[in-house]
Amino acid sequence: MGVLTRAEPATAEPSRPVKTRRRPDLRRWISPVALIAVWQIASATGLLPPDKLSSPWTVLQAGIEVARSGELGEAFAVSLGRVGAGFALGAVAGVLLGIVSGLSRWGEALVDPPVQMLRTLPFLGLIPLFILWFGIGEETKIVLVALGVAFPLYLNVHSGIRSADADLVEASRALGFTRAERLWDVVLPGALPQTLVGLRQSLGLAWLALIVGETVNADAGVGYLINNAREFLRTDVVVVGLILYALLGLVTDALVRLLERRALRWR
Repeated sequence: MGVLTRAEPATAEPSRPVKTRRRPDLRRWISPVALIAVWQIASATGLLPPDKLSSPWTVLQAGIEVARSGELGEAFAVSLGRVGAGFALGAVAGVLLGIVSGLSRWGEALVDPPVQMLRTLPFLGLIPLFILWFGIGEETKIVLVALGVAFPLYLNVHSGIRSADADLVEASRALGFTRAERLWDVVLPGALPQTLVGLRQSLGLAWLALIVGETVNADAGVGYLINNAREFLRTDVVVVGLILYALLGLVTDALVRLLERRALRWR
């Protein structure tokens, strides 16, 4: 008789999470494509005169024209440099002021009132004063962008710090964390989601502030390209400049959302 042996149980391999790719929602393209189609039909039938707004096909041709001539690339580089410099200044100021105001009652009492007053001032109202202070050069445009960046970041950093989880802060205090360790390991990570929301808002306002600065007084940049086209009644080039502003805003917002997904992976 054969000897019956007990079969060894098979060891199951640990299951690995299956990554599913999120497919783009094509429904989001329905309304933009429909609007462009209606725009083209209205232009082709004469309902929309070309001196009021050029057709999408004419705008596309104008974009290719200014891109080939080098005007679009030069204007893009100048505007991007202004936004970069203004964003750096505004981000540092907004984050530092938000931390000071969020961590200290005295800091809030001293910092918050003037910031709340300044953030309600319109950009156009500040331009004459900035021209008197900084002249008609690059400084006025950079300071306008910095103001547009600083205020949303300040508000969100301040709110994020004040809404930190009190239980976590108390637990870190009970575990013997120093004040600096509590700030670095508990308070600031808790304020990061709100700070990234402020970053997205500030980038949108940065481009808005740049549009104001470049269309009022500029000799280069996308705003100058738009103003120059307006003088010659080139509505197609005006729309090209506006589309470039919109695309730059969308790209910077997408970059912040990517940063948000990576930085908040721990959540």
